[in-house]
Amino acid sequence: MQGCCSAAIGPARHFSAGTFGSVAVAFIGQPTLGFGTPLDAAAMATRLRASGSRLIDELRGAFAIAWLDLERGEGVIATDRMGIYPLFVRETQRDIAFASAPAMLPPNDMAKAALSPQAIFDYLYGHVVPAPRTIFEGVQRLLPGECFTFTDRGATRRRYWQPRFDESHDLGFDALRAGFLGALRASVADAIQGAQCGAFLSGGTDSSTIAGLMTQVGGTPAKTFSIGFAAAGFDEMDYARLASKHFGTKHHEYYVTPKDIVEAVPKLASSHAQPFGNSSALPTYFCARLARENGVDLLVGGDGGDELFGGNVRYAKQRTLSLYEEIPAAARKALIEPICRVLGRGPRIPLLGKGVSYVEQASVPMPERLETYNLLHRIGYREVLTEAVLAQIDVAEPARLNREAYFNPSAASLINRMLALDFKTTLADNDLPKVMQSCALAGLPVVFPMLDGRVVDFSLALPPAMKLKGTRLRYFFKEALRDFLPDAIIRKQKHGFGLPFGDWAVSDPALKALTFDTLNSFKRRQLVRVDFIDRLKDQLLPQHPNYYGTMAWVLMMLEMWLAQHHDQAAVNTPVPAHV
Repeated sequence: MQGCCSAAIGPARHFSAGTFGSVAVAFIGQPTLGFGTPLDAAAMATRLRASGSRLIDELRGAFAIAWLDLERGEGVIATDRMGIYPLFVRETQRDIAFASAPAMLPPNDMAKAALSPQAIFDYLYGHVVPAPRTIFEGVQRLLPGECFTFTDRGATRRRYWQPRFDESHDLGFDALRAGFLGALRASVADAIQGAQCGAFLSGGTDSSTIAGLMTQVGGTPAKTFSIGFAAAGFDEMDYARLASKHFGTKHHEYYVTPKDIVEAVPKLASSHAQPFGNSSALPTYFCARLARENGVDLLVGGDGGDELFGGNVRYAKQRTLSLYEEIPAAARKALIEPICRVLGRGPRIPLLGKGVSYVEQASVPMPERLETYNLLHRIGYREVLTEAVLAQIDVAEPARLNREAYFNPSAASLINRMLALDFKTTLADNDLPKVMQSCALAGLPVVFPMLDGRVVDFSLALPPAMKLKGTRLRYFFKEALRDFLPDAIIRKQKHGFGLPFGDWAVSDPALKALTFDTLNSFKRRQLVRVDFIDRLKDQLLPQHPNYYGTMAWVLMMLEMWLAQHHDQAAVNTPVPAHV
């Protein structure tokens, strides 16, 4: 089987390639053996001659790698354990092609490739295209910790790493704290070595911890960067300033405006390898641009802490809902749920209504229960999608993909199953592409100390009750850092890095014009019902801008991506056979 490759990841901190005897190696990022010194291509070739394809099981760090061993007659491509560096693969009976973006797959023009109707549905459902599917038919993205091995006899793919939780550990708090702080300090020290670094600083526990450790282990005040919004409920600059003052960082701020969105959103949409609908990518880009303008050549992100140590609000909510399962099943099915169905059809009495709502939610099994507030699900698939798209998709696919990740064989506890799911859906499919591409667009590489293997391994062995104690989020993390972080940051409520797009799309003339013009242009795709787009613009968005602003953003980003990546030749093509 023949292979060909290409790479275009934007700024990468390291790139190494070469041919050494019968072995050719190329990679981006920093693969290491264990937690030792990063390997270069020559050292990698030496290891390959000794270990062959088994070497991939031993590699750590963030990387996308390809090697060809002519002596053994095999090649391997792989992405790192957390999926920080993506790889896209197109396989035929004759050859296999791989690249860091679909547009780089040969032949170089992917504009006329058929789009996947299922991927479009998955994008509208989850605002990203989840791996292994991609927006293009016949192209797949490797899962985190997945490798492709190919020989003349064909290709095989396998997960060489998946999270394996150890729920049997019972070490004392002091020993756990010492191990945790040691791992975290080592990961930060390795991340910032030999670079002019800056750190994202939102004022949350993760970014504040990273900024403080950078100052501590680096011996000089860290440069920190924050984004704010002049919009009620969206600005956390006070917490970022508090963290900066506490650790003595050199702090920089920028307030995003509607004008910034109008300027940046077309190039942000175009920069992604696939349609990408997480609106916090835009403030992330402006934060990275601010860092670049202030002499930084490497950004340090705090991503991963919530997914490793139990920090997302939904974990506490699902813990509360899971208590319902402790009631005997016979009582739930024969008594409680029938009564709630009857009460649910009448007028809601406030206190009684809360009880009915609780039972309605709690009776949905996990992980499907996590999607009860999904926007596309709540609006209704048939209200949004055209019949031509509906005829080609499986509306149950997102739930199936979620179940595959959620039911991790090593996780018995609710919290660890949710973390296993978020390793894929929140990190690999969403937050990591968001930060990587936003920083790449600003011209900077980025590293994630929280996702260092030492920290990940520690979290996998941390007792579930230390992650979520009752409904207390990040219990161990916060207690371990209580003498390090300001009390106000430890106590603060979880706040997302949101963008007040809906409010501004209604109130700012230029942004409203861009949004509505883009949505009108999207009508001709025949993917979403024209009457729904009109209702979104004329009724839903003005009445509930924050809620329906998400749908307007997701559709706008899809249209901009299609316009810039899929060629105008496909614009007027009806859906029936291929989108």
